[in-house]
This record gives sequence, C-alpha cells and structure tokens, in this order.
Amino acid sequence: MTALAPALIILTPGGATLATRLKSVLPGALVFARRGRVAEADIFFDDFTAQVQAAFLDGRPVVGLCAAGTLIRALAPLIADKRAEPPVVAVAEDGSAVVPLLGGHRGANELAKAIAQALGVEAAVTTAGDRRFGLALDAPPAGWRLGNPEHYKGFTAALLGGRGLRLEGEAPWLADSSLPFDEDGALTIQATERLGTPAPDCLVYHPASVCLGVGCERHADAPELEELVRATLAEAGLSRLAIAGVFSIDVKSDEAAVLHLADSLGVPARFFDAATLEAETPRLARPSDLVFREVGCHGVAEGAALAAAGPEGKLVVAKTKSQRATCAIALAPEVVDATAVGRGRGTLAVVGTGPGDPLWRTPEVEAAVLRASDLVGYGLYLDLLGPLAVGKARHGYELGEEEKRVHVALDLAAEGRAVALVCSGDPGIYAMATLVFELLECGDRADWQRVGVTVMPGVSALQAAAARAGAPLGHDFCTISLSDLLTPWTAIERRVRAAAEGDFVIAFYNPVSKRRRRQLADAVAILRQHRPDDTPVVLARNLGRPGESVTAVDLAELTPDMVDMLTVVLVGSSETRRVARGDGGTWVYTPRGYAAKQGSYAGKAKATSEDAA
Repeated sequence: MTALAPALIILTPGGATLATRLKSVLPGALVFARRGRVAEADIFFDDFTAQVQAAFLDGRPVVGLCAAGTLIRALAPLIADKRAEPPVVAVAEDGSAVVPLLGGHRGANELAKAIAQALGVEAAVTTAGDRRFGLALDAPPAGWRLGNPEHYKGFTAALLGGRGLRLEGEAPWLADSSLPFDEDGALTIQATERLGTPAPDCLVYHPASVCLGVGCERHADAPELEELVRATLAEAGLSRLAIAGVFSIDVKSDEAAVLHLADSLGVPARFFDAATLEAETPRLARPSDLVFREVGCHGVAEGAALAAAGPEGKLVVAKTKSQRATCAIALAPEVVDATAVGRGRGTLAVVGTGPGDPLWRTPEVEAAVLRASDLVGYGLYLDLLGPLAVGKARHGYELGEEEKRVHVALDLAAEGRAVALVCSGDPGIYAMATLVFELLECGDRADWQRVGVTVMPGVSALQAAAARAGAPLGHDFCTISLSDLLTPWTAIERRVRAAAEGDFVIAFYNPVSKRRRRQLADAVAILRQHRPDDTPVVLARNLGRPGESVTAVDLAELTPDMVDMLTVVLVGSSETRRVARGDGGTWVYTPRGYAAKQGSYAGKAKATSEDAA
C-alpha cells in the first residue's frame, strides 16, 4: 500500500510561509489550512480538531505548524496503540523547534530529523534507543518486520543496561548501526526469513524476501487458498512476516480469494501477464502443458513467485496443490518492494464532487482523488479540484464526450492504474456512473471486468438547491431530466404527467438549452393542470460557484427565459409552502403532515394561527 502524503496543518500566515519551505523536503505533502486565515492551501478546514483527527485516523503523517499542546489536546482521545499510530510532529511556527510527539518508531523521529535538518535546528528526539544507538529497534526500515514486538521493551531495557548483543544473519541496517555487538553477547538479534526463535532475550527480524505465488480456479473459496498457504509456510518453516507480496497472473487480478489472501497477510497483491510468466518456464520445477493451454504460460504459482523474486531468486517450494488452489514460494536474495514488480489491480473510483464549492466534497471523494494516479473528466470539473489535482495525470474532455471519458477511464484502470472519473454533483444522478456500468455490461472487455469499481456519492444539485431554499424536498419527490438527447420527449412527457398527477415535488434537470426551449414550457403547462398557479418554484443557479442565485417564483410565472443549463428547477407540490424570512427573503418547504398529528406542536400552532385569522 502506498504511504499517504504528510499533512502540513497550519493556522496562521506565519505557518503558511514555513509550510512552503517544508514542502521542498516533504515531497507530495498537502497543506491543510484554517479557512479565512491564509490565502492559499491544498485543502481548507473549519474545525482544527476534526481535521487533525481525520488525518490521524487515515494513517496520514501529521505535521502541525503550531504549539505541541494544541496537537496533543486534539489527538488525546485517539491515542491507544503506539504500534498503530501514524507519525505526529509539532513544528514551531518560526521553525525554531521540531518535536516528534507520536509514532516516534513509526517514522516520526526520521520525519522530525528531516524537517529539523532543513530548518537548521536539532530535532527534539527523546526515545532512548534513538539517542543511544541511532536507530529504533521497534521500527525497522521498510521491508523488515519485527516478529516479536511483545519482547521489545524488556530487550531494549537490557540493552540499555549494558548487556552485549549478537547478530545472527544478514541485516545491513543493524550491522552498520551503533549497537554494541559482541560475539559473546547475552542478547541476540536474528535476521531471517524463517520462523527464528523469538524470546525475551532474542528479537527476530524478517526481511520481505519471500515471494508467494498463487493460482486458483475461478471463485475458489478464500479459506481454502489461505489454509493451503498457511500449511505450505509451516512445512517450509517460513514466517508469514517475511512475505513480500502475493503474486499471480493478471487474469486473477479480480479473484476474491487472491485479494482476500493479500489483505489477510497485509501485503500487496501484484499480477503479471502470461508472457512474463512464460519467460520463467526454464526455471519451473513442475511446468504444465494443461496450464499453458488454459492461460498461456506453463506455470502460474511458480512463474509468479520467480518473476517477483527476480533473476537471482530461487524456487524454495515447488507448486503445491489443494482441491482448487495452488501455491509456490521463491526466495529473493534481498528485500523485495512488491509495489515495484508486476502491477496491482486497477481501480476506478467514480466520484461526485458536489455542485462546486469544495466544502460540499465528501472526505471519501477527496481521499479517492488524492490516491488516484489519473483523473478523467470534463475539463471544468477537473479545474474545480484545484490543488487536489496537482501531480496527477489529467485526461480532460469536452461536453458531449461522455462515452469517450468512460472508455479512457476503464482502459487506464485495466492497465493497473488508480483512476478517478470525476463528475459534478452525484455520479449516479444524470452522471457517469450509469454509463460505466452500461459499458461494463455491453463492452465485451475481459480486462474491464477485472477493474475494481467504486461509486462514491456527492452532494447532488437537487440537494444543494433544496438546502439553499429551505426544505422543499421534505416529502415525496422525483427528478426528471428535460433533455431529449437520450430519452424521447414522449417518454419525458409521460413522466411529467405522472408526477403531476401523483403530486410529487419535481426537480427538473437540464431544463433548457440554446436549442431546447419548449420542453420546460410544455412541462409547466402540464403541471398547471394539477396544482395551483401560486405553487412555489425554486430556481437555483450556479450553486456553490461565483454568481450563485436562488430565487422563488410562482408556477404561473415560470418561463424558459428565467432558466439556463446551470439552473436546477424545483417545482413544489400542492402542499409546498413559503415562510417569510427576517431578511425579507422566503423559505420554501414541503410539510410531511406533522400538523395533522394529534398533540403535535405543529398542529397546535396551526390551529392557533387559524383561530387568529
């Protein structure tokens, strides 16, 4: 899994100046700023505590350019397990002090040292191991895992107390440290891909050099594959903590059992094409002509393990089988970065960014955009992402090129990329999500079918319009698009008539265009046959953007000249009401019937009002 970029959280203009300096030493860092305090930031927030906690819970390194106490108070309710917390560093606004607060052995100390070096100061690192030996034994470098963290505290206490230390195995990061190695030491550190002998006086570190190749029948049970792997590792005496990744052929990139196995092991799932695996045939222990006929290579499990381990890797466990699954194990001569071999399962996030204002973007959508390698969408929608789009491959298209957008998004995802297909409003309401699934159904593309698709909701234009106006959607409502580009007008007219007869509040999308002027007028004529002329109609234009306007008119007054393609039209039902506002404006709402409920406040208030009249 790719590490999340650090969050530089600032509260003042001074902090913003310092953040600009720090971005040069923290590539990809995002600046989060309190709204109204500074002019520029990647993401603005209103609630400091909520923003800091959200970044912390996401596992994102937090660098607060503020007082240490401010960060501590914000995160205090969340502090529980030091082995799970992300790095948290406090930096004085003038750059005079850098203090790692949390996650010292999960990267905070190193992060603090990098920041301090850039600022020309010394990081206030307080952890004893770091101070004495220059490294943290409970935070090994990338590609290494501590097998018995429960013994770390006592082991370190003994080490700091002066006991000698022996190293068994090869681990350059340990050998090159200031640890007091002694061949006769009473303490031991083992560096091995095997299980080792963990004990209070023996820490065991596992290098991620074990490459696990797997294959299975379509829709094989996840427990079967997991049990096969567990038994194979146990028989070979290998530690699951030494597994660099789960590797297979690309046609298995959507196989639930394979993906579940990788998740359960906490490692990436990576995939190779058949040609890459076929190139490993001379090194296979058990090549199969049957497998070649089925998928184009002579071995999936063995081939994938060897391809991941590299040309110097050795097959240490030949293909083993269960009823519907296979696995094999290769050992690389050094740590393997699984994210750099093969490719991951491609993902497509179909995201809705809301009507326009960044405040209406959900955290889920922002996280998906930040994770994406590629952004696809209408050019204006990509522009509205602002700093969130920086550093992403951008694929912008014009209006009318909707099908091309989806084709490109699916093609990119099929290549193993993380793609965000960007829509305004909600992607499932007159937007791109429907077209994605239509092409998946009709496209006859096996590689598209293997893509992991997620639809992430956004604030729709009808929700935003209703919120600005009051509560016109408080009772039953429907949405109707008046565009007849894809739907015959006869079908649209039938729906308008049915909604009018059913007395639904109606949200009209695409009400007019330069060439379409009569549809809205025809719809109004139908509605006036079924509800009063003074029925409130909300016209909401440019929601969440400069020039936003929200007005209420009577149904009888509504004409196409009042509306354009940037306008959402909400037509009330026969029950929709107006309420005068103190500023001279009007709220619009549709009651649900509380006034008819016996003993309700609304009912009493209505009765009092009628008596007074």
